[in-house]
Amino acid sequence: MRHRLPPLNALRAFEVAARRQSFSLAAAELCVTQGAVSRHIKILEDHLGTPLFRRTHRQVTLTEHGKAYRDAIREAFDLIEEQTHLIN
Repeated sequence: MRHRLPPLNALRAFEVAARRQSFSLAAAELCVTQGAVSRHIKILEDHLGTPLFRRTHRQVTLTEHGKAYRDAIREAFDLIEEQTHLIN
């Protein structure tokens, strides 16, 4: 059985937001609005069926699931980057 992967844009928005610990800083880095980052994170959370961030007034922090997913996504992106450099 083939599993459906989450949208790549949602994964990228998550990785940047997790690294920066801010949807606003992620938006600036990705050249999109904060609302777009928030929507991507929501799509990813809905896809996974669990919250990845705790949202408080003007702050986001990773949940335990978010921390584990951040590490996995970072490793996957590192592998993609490494393989891309080998091809070039």
